[in-house]
Amino acid sequence: MRILVISDSHGRNDDIEGVLKQVGDIDMMIHCGDVERGDSYIREIADCPVVMVAGNNDYYLDLPSEEEVRIGDYKVLVTHGHGYYVNSGVDYLREHALEYGYDVVMYGHTHVPYIEIGDDVTILNPGSISYPRQPGRKPTFLIMEIDEEGQAHYAHGYYKEQFDELML
Repeated sequence: MRILVISDSHGRNDDIEGVLKQVGDIDMMIHCGDVERGDSYIREIADCPVVMVAGNNDYYLDLPSEEEVRIGDYKVLVTHGHGYYVNSGVDYLREHALEYGYDVVMYGHTHVPYIEIGDDVTILNPGSISYPRQPGRKPTFLIMEIDEEGQAHYAHGYYKEQFDELML
């Protein structure tokens, strides 16, 4: 199973369309918020199940603030992250995930790609495909793959560049 995780597109649906073309076939798409417009259009062009949550800029969209999903054997929390103070780190998010038994947490808001694989919980941020903030400011997304043994693997990709299938 192959899942595309994106965040913080801020209405730049042309970037979402470009990433979808770049990564090829996917089984699911997750958007970690700050969609800003075109949620129906995004669902249409994804051509697969889509999980989408509201970010702090999604005033006019009827999206949940968080979503719990099952991906293979993994219990996953999708959130934008601003309610967990992620600009100051992922401590609150990690505590929440551990308290509620999540295996994986996906968040956005910071526009900075992040992967923390822990013994009890994995915390992921795809970065932003439209307005990156990390050094070098390359637009990023994340691919989560579930292998034949049911194990998850994660890798960031760079939008508009060749995606290297190196998985962690």
